[in-house]
This record gives sequence, C-alpha cells and structure tokens, in this order.
Amino acid sequence: MAVTMADITKLRQMSGAGMMDCKKALEEAGNDIEKAMEIIRKKGQAVAAKRSDREAAEGCVLVKAENGFGAIIALKCETDFVAKNEDFVKLAKDILDLAVANKCKTLDEVKALPMGKATVADAVVDRSGITGEKMELDGYMVIEGEDIAVYNHQNKNQLCTMVALNKKVAEEYGHAVAMQIAAMNPRSIDESDYPAEVLAKEKEIAADKARQEGKPENMIEKIATGRLNKLFKEECLLKQAFIQNDKISVADYLKGADKDCTVTAFKRFTLRAE
Repeated sequence: MAVTMADITKLRQMSGAGMMDCKKALEEAGNDIEKAMEIIRKKGQAVAAKRSDREAAEGCVLVKAENGFGAIIALKCETDFVAKNEDFVKLAKDILDLAVANKCKTLDEVKALPMGKATVADAVVDRSGITGEKMELDGYMVIEGEDIAVYNHQNKNQLCTMVALNKKVAEEYGHAVAMQIAAMNPRSIDESDYPAEVLAKEKEIAADKARQEGKPENMIEKIATGRLNKLFKEECLLKQAFIQNDKISVADYLKGADKDCTVTAFKRFTLRAE
C-alpha cells in the first residue's frame, strides 16, 4: 500500500518528526502507523546513546505558576539553532504545563509523567532522534506560596525567575521583584536564611582582613560584623537596593503594596555562565 500524505501528516502530528522522516518510517513499516512510530522512537534512542558523551550547553528555560505552585524547567540541547526551534520550545512548554498541572516536586516525577502513549522522558529521547542532537531535562525547580510571580528575561528563554510572596498584592510588585532577582542574583531572602557555611567563611575573611589592616583585637568582631552587614545588603534580596529606585530596599518597596508583604521563597535559573 502506497504511503499517503494523510498518513505522513498523522505520523508527523504524533511524533513531531519531519515529513521525510515520517515517509521513510511509514515505508519501512509497511504503512503501519504504530510500527512507524516505534521506528522513529528507536531512532531517537540510537541518537541519544551515540551522543551521550556530548555536552548539552544550549537549550530553553521556561517558567510557569498557577494555583500557588510555580516551576522552572530547562530542556537542554547541543546547539543554539535547535534551542530556538519552535517544536523544541513547544516540547519544553508542554512538559512544563504537565509538571505544573501535576505539581511535580522532583525532576524524576516530571520524567515519569505520561505524555502521549509514552512518558516525558521518552518524548525527549524521541525529539533527540528528530534533531540528531543530545537532549536532556535539567534544572527543575519549584516553589509554593500565596502569590507567585514569574519572569522570563527578555522572553529569550535563557534566564527565568520566580518569587513567592506571603499575600496577594498588585501584580506589578511581584513582577518587579522577579526582575530584581534576574538582575541582581541574590543568594538568600535575608540574613536569616543566608547559608551558614558561607557566612562563617565570610566572617573569618572579614576578621582576617581587619587584623591585616592592624585593627585592635577588641574591635575585630565589630568590624567583621559591619562588613557582613554590607555583604547582606549586596546578597540578601530584601536588603538589596531596589533596581527601579536605589534609594529604597526591596523590603521597603514591598511595604508599598502592603506593610506586611514579604518574600517567602524565590528561584533563579540561567543557561549562561555569570
């Protein structure tokens, strides 16, 4: 039986493969759609195995939040050309939609989600066969909160942030703080959740520096504390100068929305080294 355009189109819709790949798979499978789909899937597995040692440094980072749950996911590939492909971006979006709808907490949960007649993990392998590049899901992050705002930097799918606030406020406030996180890359919300091991090291460095400067020993602790407070203003989100008005802090900005408004969680993911 001759391969028809209708069958090619149907297989393409099912697999996302190119027209010629679908035609070849159907011819090999004797025009059996299910067998042709399996041929395309095996091709993806072969490509994934062959290119397993390649570096997937490009890709697409997307963020989404709804019903008090937010997630960032990165679908990685080898080249910028594939990363900007509409079908590749759509696959990342479809996976993120599933992850958020199911409120998946881990990447393993995401990979195991049903997608079509297989799983998310299978869908990524299938796409690898279509593009001929290594692909992998990486960098899955989640937050939960009363009010979650998200930000995709310049809509380029390379840097995304999300922030949870403790109460519902005007949308502009969460969006501005999500932009702040993208621009200033804070380490923690405030000093209370600053990493203890980093804090201890920074305090030690500040004290050693003060001694090298010849400061009196009875002043070392005070000097080190002062330098840590300066560090907090640089690396703690709520203490940072607000990028849209550096006369106030991020905490002060949020008080403009509600005197009790604050940040309860945030996440940031980028594909680019900083």
